[in-house]
Amino acid sequence: MVMTDKTFTGIPLTDLAGPLGADVCGAMSEAKRFLDNRDTSQLLGLIGETIEDLAVGKPVDKAVMQKSFGGGRVAQTDDLLAGRGVFYITEQGKLFLDCTAGHYQMSWGYDHPVLTRIVHDGLAAGIVPDNHSNIPQWPVKRLAQRLIEAANPDCPELGRGDFSKVMKSRTRLNTALLGIATGSVACEAALKIMLMHHERTRKSGPAIFVVLDGNYHGTGFFSQNLRGMWKPFIRNMKVVAVQPNDGRQLEQVFARYGEQITGFWAEPIMMNREAILVETEYLQLARKLTRRVGALMTVDEIQTGFWTPEVFMYRQYGITPDIVIVGKGMSAGLHPLSGIIYRRELDVMAQYDAISTNGNAALAALVALANIELLQRNAVQVVEAQEYYYHRLCGLAAEFSGRIAAVHGNRSMTGLKFHKVEDALTFHKRCVAGGLWLRVHAYHAGHSTILCKFALCLERAVVDEFIRRLRIFLEAGE
Repeated sequence: MVMTDKTFTGIPLTDLAGPLGADVCGAMSEAKRFLDNRDTSQLLGLIGETIEDLAVGKPVDKAVMQKSFGGGRVAQTDDLLAGRGVFYITEQGKLFLDCTAGHYQMSWGYDHPVLTRIVHDGLAAGIVPDNHSNIPQWPVKRLAQRLIEAANPDCPELGRGDFSKVMKSRTRLNTALLGIATGSVACEAALKIMLMHHERTRKSGPAIFVVLDGNYHGTGFFSQNLRGMWKPFIRNMKVVAVQPNDGRQLEQVFARYGEQITGFWAEPIMMNREAILVETEYLQLARKLTRRVGALMTVDEIQTGFWTPEVFMYRQYGITPDIVIVGKGMSAGLHPLSGIIYRRELDVMAQYDAISTNGNAALAALVALANIELLQRNAVQVVEAQEYYYHRLCGLAAEFSGRIAAVHGNRSMTGLKFHKVEDALTFHKRCVAGGLWLRVHAYHAGHSTILCKFALCLERAVVDEFIRRLRIFLEAGE
């Protein structure tokens, strides 16, 4: 039987107006046309403006949605209507510059032409959005290979399809698990591997995890325990939090617990703690200490992975962890897909010990493959734009050193830390009101930082206009 739009119902679905509503559909299309028909310089001049001649329609309220994300409201909303690159238009017709890449995961911004085309071409070629993990379609298998290639750049034979030498190694990252959709599930999978390794090596006492204070690692039950949650409900597992970049404290913790330590966790840039950059010497020390006591080292690259031409940021540290976690930007925000890369010795889980129903997503894997190709083909431009942005931001911070304490992070993942939390909050309000969508960390004691994570399609002209507007907002606060 050949299925058509009338199959099963007898009623044709002619366009998006059916499921979405004619008003909403028309508003989205008009907003998209507005973005598509203007170049970067034109859009930069309109940031923060409400496009008066844009028929945006009636915004949809959020009365039935959860309160934690602004739900429970029956008033008109001002959420995203349509986006392109680093720009988006809201339901009220206001143009924003998105300084956070969606929510840190839209690595090439909104509606990147190459990625959008690859999705359509993939579907036309027979690539399925998802299927059972037992029968992975070719893009999933190819993505696993590409991840191992990226983790072993000194093995040119991998590019020729010869994985035999790497697979025989006991020290190289040579195994990929991709049957998981979200970063939270990926972190839980890594934790399970570490716990099984703890049990297999018969370490005495509870499983002890050394983590960086302010870590995130997702919303799973055990991964949230790494940041101090659910303590009364978890037994035989101890979490020791240390301050990032405090090598002396790290040595003391490893000296105290020694071989009882199960594993060490770190994020290269701690986006949940004011975008603190973990220093090279610190991670190299952690690698030495974990090897000394037989503990596993996990690097969580959910935030940093696929935001650098090397794919993995850990490569910049001159170390090889035992487990690497990837997510968010891997599939450029088009569909959730995450994974872990580890040594074959740690491949101890049974088939369904760590899996997501929609984690074997071949179409998302195809996008991830295109993402890697885009990164490598545009490596020079990406790094130049990121470093230019970081240089300009540091210059601005020096110019206003009386209010700005430091610039955290690296390249396009940054935190602008204010001396006073009140200044950070006021500055954030000015930015959002002025059409700059960025985040603020001010909900923990001592946090006073504006967070940005620009998409990889960042241009110098965007950087210049962003810095110009920040300077105006800073001058207004003096």
